[in-house]
Amino acid sequence: MSPHATITFREATEIAREIKSIAYNLWWTWNVDARDLFRELSPQSYFRFNHNVIAMFDEISDQELAARLLDPLQMGRAQNVVNQYKEYMAETNTWASRNAKEIIKNGPVAYFSAEFGLHESLPIYSGGLGILAGDHTKSASDLGLPFIGVSLYYRQGYFEQRIGPDGWQNEEVPNTDPKTLPLEQVVNEAGEPIVASVKIGHSDVYFQAYRINLGRVSIILLDTNRDENELHYREMTSQVYGGDITTRISQEIVLGIGGVRMLRKMGIAPSVYHMNEGHSAFLTLELLRELVREKNKTAAEAIRWVREHTVFTTHTPVPAGHDRFSEDLMRFTMQKFCTECWDDVSEMMHLGLVNADNKEEPFCMTVLALKMSRACNGVSELHGRVSREMWKDLYPKKSVDQVPIGHITNGVHNPGWTSSRAYRFWSNLLGKDWHQHLDDPKFWKRIEDSDFISDEEIMALRYVLRRELIEFVRIRLHQQSVRYGTNPGITFDKVLSSDALTIGFARRFASYKRATLFFSDMARAKRILLNPERPVQIIFAGKAHPRDDMGKKLIQQLVGHARDPELFGKVVFLENYDINAGRLLVSGSDVWLNNPRRPLEASGTSGQKTAIHGGLNVSIMDGWWREAYDGMNGWAIGEDNHPDSVEEQDARDAKNLYDVLENQVIPEYFDREGNGIPRKWFKRVRHAMATLIPVYNTDRMVEEYVHKYYINSKKSK
Repeated sequence: MSPHATITFREATEIAREIKSIAYNLWWTWNVDARDLFRELSPQSYFRFNHNVIAMFDEISDQELAARLLDPLQMGRAQNVVNQYKEYMAETNTWASRNAKEIIKNGPVAYFSAEFGLHESLPIYSGGLGILAGDHTKSASDLGLPFIGVSLYYRQGYFEQRIGPDGWQNEEVPNTDPKTLPLEQVVNEAGEPIVASVKIGHSDVYFQAYRINLGRVSIILLDTNRDENELHYREMTSQVYGGDITTRISQEIVLGIGGVRMLRKMGIAPSVYHMNEGHSAFLTLELLRELVREKNKTAAEAIRWVREHTVFTTHTPVPAGHDRFSEDLMRFTMQKFCTECWDDVSEMMHLGLVNADNKEEPFCMTVLALKMSRACNGVSELHGRVSREMWKDLYPKKSVDQVPIGHITNGVHNPGWTSSRAYRFWSNLLGKDWHQHLDDPKFWKRIEDSDFISDEEIMALRYVLRRELIEFVRIRLHQQSVRYGTNPGITFDKVLSSDALTIGFARRFASYKRATLFFSDMARAKRILLNPERPVQIIFAGKAHPRDDMGKKLIQQLVGHARDPELFGKVVFLENYDINAGRLLVSGSDVWLNNPRRPLEASGTSGQKTAIHGGLNVSIMDGWWREAYDGMNGWAIGEDNHPDSVEEQDARDAKNLYDVLENQVIPEYFDREGNGIPRKWFKRVRHAMATLIPVYNTDRMVEEYVHKYYINSKKSK
């Protein structure tokens, strides 16, 4: 559009309407032009509402928006976003149209997950499982794969973290109003909410659904907050993994059984049911019930059909992490449901037991999922191996290597995690369609050539991203201080330095992730952090589960280190970790630190987000990193093995962490003999970009699921 073109108010009003409509499709969250357009409409509101543009638009009238679009430059930007959205939604020549015709013909993939991490404005997730589910869904959209997600609508979401004066984590649970979120209620042709029900105990529990539009696909969220329900059932879906064991099984009944029933009411007939972890495994029982009661199939025929149409991804590498329910609880919650397919709950119980003769064994959701799926996978090569060993007793006639659990290593949805600065950096360098080549190694190989992109350009990008992170941290710390009215004399303007090597550590604060490993030897930690010639700083963020006091103690220790006058400004604990903070941390950190107790990190994905920003990984050889590390694209903490003793492993890993930082990482970063440029460091950065970006992304991951499990997967089991 010409900058001198005359725009009518009617034209501006129409584009304003389309822009507001796009706000209800989370496609905008991974389109840099849309993100920037929304942010600039009201920077203060965009920040205040944590990038919730639905809430932001409540403060921008239709009159104001249309009037601002009378500016030809602003109209041109808005029209560009509208055109990109329409082109994206109308595209027919997609990867799936060429490679997944069977799914397009037979029906979508129904992807059940207890949580989806989609955007910071939708707090319906708690950690990595949800982030993975969200990234999986975004790539399904980009690839044009018929796909629908199923989860629960958590009105109170996952808690907001508040760190008290004593450093202890406290939880605040806000209520969200669906009218202020990018949700639409699922309704019938008459415009009335579609309502389904499940039996829990002696009660009929009714639920409705909300739809999230995510590019070309959607996610439905089931909500029991209806007047027909008793109060405790109305509140049952209010929090992510909230309540006691009875609440947990009730949530999983609604998710699995209720999810299938809602899909039926919506007229959706999936060709594949994908269970992302065992929380949704009750869906297989509902499919069995349908076939036996409504289609007159024998039990054997029904089980065969369910197995042929269901796949399962397991994420948990320790037996204690899998949901288990006693027979008494199963009998209390499932008795009414059970009578429609079995004579007694004990018959249904067998589907969730490793040893059906063991009367003391609780019902296990993972066992149910394994027994009722045609294919199962772990989320990294090592995790697949660990899972085969863990569940070998379920397959007594097979050797461990023959246990039918494979692996697909997790990835990340790079367009959604790439900062606006880095996104435009790649668009200028590689072309605006760079994100359509995420799984093409040849496309990314050229980055290793310094004639294609100079060290100076990468260094400039790194300083910009580090500055953005530092300023974000300073604002957050100031807000925390004002909120609690503590330390009124402290200023945060000098916290962190743009010239220091910046280490990032952000994740769920489970004990096995060993957040405090860096401080195992305080003298050595301080030697690293307080060297004025080679300045190093470290930023921590993450939440502990409300009932995990050990995780809270780790946070308290880190807060104590951050408040230590000697370390103040060099060590930071950032409160209330979410997707927004995560995006800034992975973009601004020079080094992404990951030091779990091996082999308990099933895959991990946070470190996969650093390469696109020019960051490097320093990690234990666990999860995805033991597959990705080639000796030059980052650093390993120790070898590809571990001792059986936890104490020995912790001591050895701490020593190896200090050694790799002091002897390799820090010297290489501060080797500035190349005219003030760390040439060896940026050679490593280039190699990391070339080797990690085209492999550890969810486009590649979803393509693997399609080829290995969604299509022709009857051969898998």
